[in-house]
Amino acid sequence: MKKKGIKIIISLILFLIALIINFNNELVNNIIFLVAYIIVGFEILRKAIRNITRGKIFDENFLMSVATIGAFGIGEFPEAVAVMLFYQIGELFQNYAVDKSRKSISNLMDIRPDFAYVERDSEIKKVDPDEVKIGEIIVVKPGEKIPLDGTVIEGDSSIDTKALTGESLPQDVNEGSQVISGCINLTGFIKIKVSKEYGESTVSKILDLVENASSKKSQSENFITKFAKYYTPIVVIIAVFLAIIPPLLIDGATFSDWIYRALSFLVVSCPCALVISIPLSFFGGIGGASKMGILIKGSNYLEQLANTEIIVFDKTGTLTEGVFEVQKVKAIDISEDELLKITAYAENYSNHPISLSVKKAYGKEIDEKQIQDTDELSGRGIVAKIENKEILVGNEKLMNEKQIKFDKCKDIGTVLYIAINRKFTGYIVISDKIKKDSKEAIEDLKKNNVKETIMLTGDRKAVGESVAKELGIDKVYTELLPNDKVEKVENLLEETSEKGKLAFVGDGINDAPVLAISDIGIAMGGLGSDAAIEAADIVLMTDEPSKIVSAINLSKRTMKIVKENIIFAIFIKILVLILSAVGLSTMWWAVFADVGVSIIAILNALRVLRVKK
Repeated sequence: MKKKGIKIIISLILFLIALIINFNNELVNNIIFLVAYIIVGFEILRKAIRNITRGKIFDENFLMSVATIGAFGIGEFPEAVAVMLFYQIGELFQNYAVDKSRKSISNLMDIRPDFAYVERDSEIKKVDPDEVKIGEIIVVKPGEKIPLDGTVIEGDSSIDTKALTGESLPQDVNEGSQVISGCINLTGFIKIKVSKEYGESTVSKILDLVENASSKKSQSENFITKFAKYYTPIVVIIAVFLAIIPPLLIDGATFSDWIYRALSFLVVSCPCALVISIPLSFFGGIGGASKMGILIKGSNYLEQLANTEIIVFDKTGTLTEGVFEVQKVKAIDISEDELLKITAYAENYSNHPISLSVKKAYGKEIDEKQIQDTDELSGRGIVAKIENKEILVGNEKLMNEKQIKFDKCKDIGTVLYIAINRKFTGYIVISDKIKKDSKEAIEDLKKNNVKETIMLTGDRKAVGESVAKELGIDKVYTELLPNDKVEKVENLLEETSEKGKLAFVGDGINDAPVLAISDIGIAMGGLGSDAAIEAADIVLMTDEPSKIVSAINLSKRTMKIVKENIIFAIFIKILVLILSAVGLSTMWWAVFADVGVSIIAILNALRVLRVKK
């Protein structure tokens, strides 16, 4: 890029010398023009010749070469140099724009780890991340990138996840915390037990997604590619007819005049503004999305987002945290603390999420000597003997089975009924916590003209309807198995309009089939399963539903810029093509219609990089 800039400056200086300073010698002036042309245009001529030998004739290099050589042929030396000079200036702008849009993605590429320190034979060895196996222990010092996914087994620290998730605040990790590759260890020395090989790690998959995003073209890009393929030969044929036929049929018409018009026509006809600015807009959109922690696997998905009519959500882990918490403790004849304690003791040996949430709420060390016996009853609960007392913890079925009278809880969630020595002593309500931005996301989606929001869940009807009502979701389908979700989405796909799209948002491994069949599959990438991320078209690295709104806004903004560029470029070109054909336009106008329009379109395309979170 720097080398090209120097050539343009030297050529421009020679061009101005020949144009402004009159040497009173036309030959000297023309030689200076020719030198300026060779400096700035040699590369274009070389590309045109090389492409012709490869069968790729009708491209912008061919058009520029024919137009400028033709201008020399009819004695228009200044205009020949000007066309090539300004075309190269346009190319310089294009390179700058592409480099700028690439930076937002190249920042993401910095997450690629170069090495890993692994513990082997009581020594710390520096190896390539590819060489580390599952189960090995790696050490990460402050300031280093975490090279592989795993679990912290020693030490505590803060990690910077900004490059992956867009989240600016550091995340605290300690023993037992799950960490993902690509993050930067900020403060403490930590040891990590590797859970995935490098090829399957988060960083590897993200890099693969971004690097392959440009391979999936949008309809707009495919249209421009096809348009240029047929458009360019047609205008070349028209230009040939324009140069030859009018002088033969019109009295007084000269070949030099009509060849000049034909050459101007050729310069204008170059579809650079469209061919450059449209892909650049989508590339910039994908780069802008990555800054926000949204990975879009192709420009086709970015385009489709703007036409989203129906958004279908999974519940657990998508709209809710996917983590069960004790919401209410109701005690009878004993204190709430005592009720929570005996329930935690009864649940001590269970690893069920409900049991873990009770133990977390109790938050104290459990003295296992006080637990004489426990028996887990499938689908009902637990019978335990603690301090010589019979403790029953379970659902309604357990209470009815043991013929214990109890007060039925009407709260929404999973209810644990507790009895001590066959006497009902209260209940604990446990439920999944709704994500803090879920309600805001649903409201904003409706403001963005999404026609319908729907939730699919395997939960009980009461739980699903309660969450849907709290969030303002239009429809909810409950008690669904994975194959039921697929069937529902297939039916919903038929309800969209011809251009309308359906997006499904999920995170679990059971969501992968639905993500795959949807028009747009959106996966929660932070805590989501590998299968869901693999099947999805868009990955939200922060697990925030509100990022869907950001992605749709970015899509609409990108499409608006794309349409602006298409309309502006085609209007100006048609106008100047007509003026060139009838002789009302000079080659200077032609230069503006080609290079000027390209530069304006490129600058407009760069607006998409101004990310609005």
